[in-house]
Amino acid sequence: MMALRDTARAKLNLTLEVLGRRADGYPEVRGLVAFTELGDSLELEPGRGLALAIEGPFAGTLRGDNLITVAAEAARTIVPGVRLGGFRLFKALPVAAGLGGGSADAAAALRLLARANPGALSPSALAEIAARIGSDVTACLKGRPALMTGRGETVTPVQDMPPCAVLLVNPGTPLTTANVYGTLNAAPFCGEEPQAAPDFSGSFARLIGYAAPRGNDLEAAALRLAPVTGEILAALQRLDGARLVRMAGSGPTCFTLFATQAEAKEAAAELRAHHPNWWIEATMLLPN
Repeated sequence: MMALRDTARAKLNLTLEVLGRRADGYPEVRGLVAFTELGDSLELEPGRGLALAIEGPFAGTLRGDNLITVAAEAARTIVPGVRLGGFRLFKALPVAAGLGGGSADAAAALRLLARANPGALSPSALAEIAARIGSDVTACLKGRPALMTGRGETVTPVQDMPPCAVLLVNPGTPLTTANVYGTLNAAPFCGEEPQAAPDFSGSFARLIGYAAPRGNDLEAAALRLAPVTGEILAALQRLDGARLVRMAGSGPTCFTLFATQAEAKEAAAELRAHHPNWWIEATMLLPN
């Protein structure tokens, strides 16, 4: 079988509310998530063994266990005899950046394994594996705009997300999710009325109207650990046409939405001129 390919797209929390600390120690969250055209590239050459090669601009910053091999081993545990193979990851997204990169890589690996083993890995099996690996993997497996609740494993699709441009900025300072949540010190979760997933009717204005009153509750904790995040947020706020300036996930990457791709590209060029050491990328949010 020839090499199979997939894209592990960056995940953006357009909103991220921490509703409290659950009895199991996990935070109870509610957030609107979307995915960008930009992402890591992953290939699989199906075979009996399991291997992983990593290249790309951020390959050297990966440390410890990789969720791609964790996902593959979990697939083999749940479905004995499943064919694995050699993975090749082109790491284009910064690591520990709040973009769900590791979870997206794991989700891409699961999609590739399902294609390499037709009929062996059912949607329910993939969902079970995703939930075992990490809170964000379920959303990344679907790769569609959604309302993410629970500890992140409950994913409800949103309706008619509009296409829009996004500018991503990372200062090159890694920031782990565990450290940010540890600094947050959330109060115990006491329950919350469930909310229906929004319907944006393809309207950029409606998207902004929904997201603007809802912030990212991790921002204050991330700012204490990585003060440069505040500098990025301030720089984004000054850009012409910038809408919904936010920190992405647990940071330190920040983003802003634009109505058009031309505005985002122009803003990217302006920022690069003043901050040549920052990672700056203009891309698009994927609609439904």
